[in-house]
Amino acid sequence: MARAIIVYASLTGSTEEVAQILERHLLRLNHQVEVIECEQTDASVFLNADICVVATYTFGSEGDLPDEIQPFFQDLGRLDLTGKVFGALGTGEEAYGYFCNSVEDFDQQFEKTGAIRGASPVKIEDYADEIDEEEIAKFAESLLQTYLKSSKHTTREN
Repeated sequence: MARAIIVYASLTGSTEEVAQILERHLLRLNHQVEVIECEQTDASVFLNADICVVATYTFGSEGDLPDEIQPFFQDLGRLDLTGKVFGALGTGEEAYGYFCNSVEDFDQQFEKTGAIRGASPVKIEDYADEIDEEEIAKFAESLLQTYLKSSKHTTREN
């Protein structure tokens, strides 16, 4: 059983909802999941996870990281998460431009940690609809498949 930690930032509740949808899918796949609001933790929480996920919104017309998750973002870049699986997803509004830019920022920041990308980033317009829920379910399955492949590889080496 994998231990997944989902850290999120949400202004309107849409990204929190996305984190909860992902949580449901991971639980349905019989894995341990913890969902934490970004201001209630720091990036070192991922040291105790097998699967590390950030769900965030993108702020403003310049595609900025939300203020409340910037310290988490900076700390994440200094971690060694080698062997862990990561994913990034989030919400945005195409009308502002730089659609879900913060999701891409976190995907790139995770790459610096040595973690393994478990799924391509998922970008959701505003609140999740049925199609988005299907994408989140595929995201969850991809994270877990990557984890299972990487843990088999690690087991063979030990």
